[in-house]
Amino acid sequence: MSFDAKAFLKHVSQKPGVYRMYDAAGDLLYVGKAKNLKNRLSSYFGASGLTSKTMALVSRIENIEVTITGSETEALLLEQNLIKQNKPPYNILLKDDKSYPYIYRSEHNYPLLAYVRGKKFKTGQYFGPFPSALAVKESLSFLQRVFRLRNCEDSYFNNRSRPCLQHQIGRCSAPCVGLITQEQYAADLSHAEMFLQGKNQALLKELNDDMEVASVELRFEDAAQIRDQVQYLRRVQETQAIDAEQGNIDVMAICQEKGICAVHVANIRHGRMLGSKSFYPRFQMDESSELALATFVTQFYLILGREIPDEVVVSHQLDDLEVIRAALKEKRGKAVKISHSVRSDRLRWLQLAISNAQEAVRLKQQDKMHIMAQYEDLKTVLHLDEIPTRMECFDISHSHGEATVASCVVFNQDGPLKTDYRKFNIEGEVAGDDYGAMQQALTRRFKKMTDDKKPDLLLIDGGKGQLNIAEKVLDDLGVLDVPVLGVSKGVTRKAGMEILLFKGRSFNLELSSPALHLIQQIRDESHRFAITGHRARRAKARGRSILEGIAGIGPKRRKELIRFFGDASQVKAANVEEIAKVPGISRQLAQDIYDALHQ
Repeated sequence: MSFDAKAFLKHVSQKPGVYRMYDAAGDLLYVGKAKNLKNRLSSYFGASGLTSKTMALVSRIENIEVTITGSETEALLLEQNLIKQNKPPYNILLKDDKSYPYIYRSEHNYPLLAYVRGKKFKTGQYFGPFPSALAVKESLSFLQRVFRLRNCEDSYFNNRSRPCLQHQIGRCSAPCVGLITQEQYAADLSHAEMFLQGKNQALLKELNDDMEVASVELRFEDAAQIRDQVQYLRRVQETQAIDAEQGNIDVMAICQEKGICAVHVANIRHGRMLGSKSFYPRFQMDESSELALATFVTQFYLILGREIPDEVVVSHQLDDLEVIRAALKEKRGKAVKISHSVRSDRLRWLQLAISNAQEAVRLKQQDKMHIMAQYEDLKTVLHLDEIPTRMECFDISHSHGEATVASCVVFNQDGPLKTDYRKFNIEGEVAGDDYGAMQQALTRRFKKMTDDKKPDLLLIDGGKGQLNIAEKVLDDLGVLDVPVLGVSKGVTRKAGMEILLFKGRSFNLELSSPALHLIQQIRDESHRFAITGHRARRAKARGRSILEGIAGIGPKRRKELIRFFGDASQVKAANVEEIAKVPGISRQLAQDIYDALHQ
């Protein structure tokens, strides 16, 4: 190792701060924080006590930079910002590529409550984020059934001349045609918001008071309607699986076994469990459960930007507990309680989270064993020297030569590596020529290939012609040690009857072959990614709706879908049952629409 650790450590400060470790190429390897920089950095270069992964990190260090901070809390915040910006390979990286669902309240005389995902582009009020789409959809369905709030977009609302089917089945009060006053609708909306905010007892009291007033004033129909609302609310409270005192709490439990780590997060809002999710942080340095969970907590709230609750219940005592508390307080503006030893309802929640984390690890282990069996079989059937650690697959998609797109998907021994996926917009005269498109895409991919991104196996979705093109491109570029596997659909074009072309051989695999299942998964993912890119490019070029081109959907049905849902994106977000509610759409056609939009 060329790095002179002894000379470097002589001049390192003993103050709190952040350190950054770099390799010979100047790439950032690791970011860490320390209460005492000199002591922490000295621990990396001791004679003993280092894990194998830490030793691997130290062996690559060529330079270390330090930044002194005013406190350990400032060091933690700076560390998380640097991890978020640079994603160093030896840090625990918490992946979360999903946008979270919200309930959106529009700004309108008769506001809409709707399901939305992602960034808050529209003006209005947002409730959430919720941990799952199911929690949002169940809440919206309940609110529409109880308080009869509209669920149509403004474009549909503004063009109604008579009540729609939602009013006829008792799920909307038909404000679009004036069957309810603005004041009455505002009262129903206020009650719905109280439910979303967890103010169930106050809501029940207010409804009971309204029911008594309606009875005294001899408005018996109104009283009966309020009575039904109260009964619905009480039924929800009775069937709530986990219900306790008011409060916003996140419960986190970690489980580590055989190199797999799972953190299960349960979200309690206003005393009700809204849902939960398991995360799988990526490890590089054999972190303890206490350190791993502490790192997860800071990344979960400071990097992913999740809502910071009043209290966080954890399964292990966190490292640097006071520093994390201070960082969350600074981020939130209010103190956050972090509990480890808990009783009563919190203990039940924690035990449930621990059980879920253990189950998540077990399922992940089974999944890994299944994947490894597929890779082992692939090595055997292709007579490879080693199990491939990186595989890439290319496919071409176009419509009669229009908007040609080539896809490149990447798989490693953990499954799809989506961060390395690529799309190639094919330009020039080769558009529509599958051979020319494949040649252009492969040339662009391998012309600037780096050793760390070099595939051990290249899959081509196509027959002998496509395979020959791929081998010629690699040969022309001097890439001689990447084997190429052609995956042809065969004469019948049925799944399981694929013809594999590899090193001059042409053969089939048995339907039960694990290697065949792996090849089909990679091929199908490449096909899906290519079609997605092609459709997006085509729609952008034409300015057309994503509903166009679906068999059985002409202008009339497309108009009905837009009128019912508001826009095409809401059609795509809907499930089959919701699509089947559109006039003129059968259950089978709804399934066809759903499949076409999610292919």
